[in-house]
Amino acid sequence: MRVAVLGAAGTIGPAIVADLGRSEEVSELVLCDLHRDRAETVAAEHGFGKARGVAADAGAARGEPGSLADAIDGCDVLVNSASYRFNLAAMEACLEEGCHYLDLGGLYRVTARQLETYSPPDGDRFADAGLLAVLGIGSAPGKTNLMGVVAKRELLGPGGDPATRGREAEHVAGIDSMHVAAGGRDLDPPDGFSVPYALRTLIDELTLPPVVIRHSEPTEIAPLSDGGTVEFGEPIGDAEAIYTLHSEMLTFGHSFGCREASFRLSLAPPLLARLRELADAPAAEIDRAAAEVSPPSPNTVSVHLVEASGGGRAVRVRSVTTPVEEFGIGGSVMSTAAPAAAMVRLLARGRIEARGVLPPERCIDPDEMFAELEQRGSRFEVQVTEEAAA
Repeated sequence: MRVAVLGAAGTIGPAIVADLGRSEEVSELVLCDLHRDRAETVAAEHGFGKARGVAADAGAARGEPGSLADAIDGCDVLVNSASYRFNLAAMEACLEEGCHYLDLGGLYRVTARQLETYSPPDGDRFADAGLLAVLGIGSAPGKTNLMGVVAKRELLGPGGDPATRGREAEHVAGIDSMHVAAGGRDLDPPDGFSVPYALRTLIDELTLPPVVIRHSEPTEIAPLSDGGTVEFGEPIGDAEAIYTLHSEMLTFGHSFGCREASFRLSLAPPLLARLRELADAPAAEIDRAAAEVSPPSPNTVSVHLVEASGGGRAVRVRSVTTPVEEFGIGGSVMSTAAPAAAMVRLLARGRIEARGVLPPERCIDPDEMFAELEQRGSRFEVQVTEEAAA
């Protein structure tokens, strides 16, 4: 399979390249970035001889210098690891070139626009073209959506899992609540200011009003709302969290029928304090901070939780991702990169039959995905308990 990676020289892109470079299903990697020299450096360091760097601008129309459509000509799938602001343009380029599309999420509102634009009620442009577009196949959204499938299965049984019904998935009943939490820590942080992924995306998460599901309806709450203490377990332990805007809340209600749902994020206190400062800073100061930011160390960890209740039972699905020594890449970065790379392999093997514009829970078997991720530093735990009668 011939694969293109957009944003290949960013924080997550090199890890996706390193994973795909080791994948026998991938014959060639086209690394697309605004800066060709940086893409070529990633190709040399992580591409295993399969990769080449090209200059590509998602905002340029086909035929213009550096257009993404021209860059991905002949590719089978595009993995978009660039800013979510380019998701719609990248999808359009994929339709022009007859290329499957994967991204790492659209921070709720852009994901909504992607669905409205490419999968309106009267048809699905990707399905009509025989293509698949998966909206959010990183760690969160992505892995967390599939952890939701596992939670639903444990509560209500395997019948009618969204992943088996493709775009025909219907609203299901029986889930009282499904709450997601994510926590990451750098165990050997570099000097200076370091962030786990794109600084501007982090600031957006902290400044845009989060959406939660209450009484089966999406509801906006205040930015930086206190999420209380989350019991992440080792290696993070108990940690304070805040509610943030995330794409899971756009699809969980329809996919799982949950009447209550939320997303909470836990960051190291010094990092959160600095982000709070930047949240109120002028754009020029944010640009300077983004230019000076240091990459995370290879010694990061990531923990994700999905806690759900329904049918008189409660389930806790937990994922822990630790550094992958073979790659020299930390767990927080690998946690986001590995699901996208695994999705490419499953597509190449013919394990994904769905077509159209879909969230992960409606097109991916979690057991197959988790088997892939367990080879990339992740482990999964499921705990089910009977709830006491009132």
